[in-house]
Amino acid sequence: MAKTIGLMRLGRDAEVRMVGDQQVANMSLAYNYGKKGADGNRPTQWIEAALWGKRAESLAPFLKKGSLHMFVVDDVHVETYTDKDGYEAFKLAGTISDVELGPKSEGGQGSSAPAAAGNAPARRQAPAPQPQRQAPAAGIDDDDIPF
Repeated sequence: MAKTIGLMRLGRDAEVRMVGDQQVANMSLAYNYGKKGADGNRPTQWIEAALWGKRAESLAPFLKKGSLHMFVVDDVHVETYTDKDGYEAFKLAGTISDVELGPKSEGGQGSSAPAAAGNAPARRQAPAPQPQRQAPAAGIDDDDIPF
């Protein structure tokens, strides 16, 4: 059984629907592979993937078009279908077994641009210096301490 693991970008928002008594979120995932072409871009591979169960509903608000996440897609296989012009076409499809959410983006569009200066996180205060280690009590050597 084929498995694909990697950072993938969503081509559209996750679409959640009920199938029987379970929820399923359908997604279109894209990742780049191989060497850059003459145009300076790497080829893109698309996978139609489904996330099943309670995680489908709970993760759907975070699975927006353009966002970048780590996906584990199991049972990757080729499906045959008839396109809108009546021709036979092929696509990769699979089932998502794990998702690790990527960085939060502004506006939900998966932008990797840095935040504006007004949105920068507050600086943390440096931790207070630790007190100096005191000498062991009389009659106890460092060799007597078990750690």
